Amino acid sequence: MENFLVITALGEDKPGIIDKLTETVMECNCNVIDSRMSVLGGEFAVMLMVSGKWNQLAKLEDTLNAANDPLGLVITCKRTESSKPTTDLMPYSIEVISIDQPGIVHELARFFSSRNINIHELNTTQYAAAHTGTPMFALQLTANIPASMHIAGLRDEFLDFCEIQNMDATIEPMKP
Repeated sequence: MENFLVITALGEDKPGIIDKLTETVMECNCNVIDSRMSVLGGEFAVMLMVSGKWNQLAKLEDTLNAANDPLGLVITCKRTESSKPTTDLMPYSIEVISIDQPGIVHELARFFSSRNINIHELNTTQYAAAHTGTPMFALQLTANIPASMHIAGLRDEFLDFCEIQNMDATIEPMKP
């Protein structure tokens, strides 16, 4: 039976971090099945979902606990289960662009949570606008919208909300 472990690691960005982490996973006879990695400021952040037998994951947990100092990472591990497929949720892609201002992520999260919509994935970035250098904000998220929800009404509410917040936005079904 497959078991799963989520590993998060954070440390100073430098070459070789992924090499060392994945080498450790491989040496414990485990397999990386899902991952997210990014440089944030001067820090490197990684999230891995690893599969393996119970004893292989236990060995990996012990090995990673001992690897914190040599890799210069803060590592956290947590056992999990595979995600269950749901047929009553529809994945939608949402993109927002606006002049950067505090609270954008919070306001968008509140919009979706108040409607019982789960945010599956969220990515943001800040950049300078061409020609003016104005700080801009871009957000991409995937939301799982209940199939019972009236999508046209939700889209109208969302676009009205974004207009009030002075944000340009799109909400589209995910393409398979």
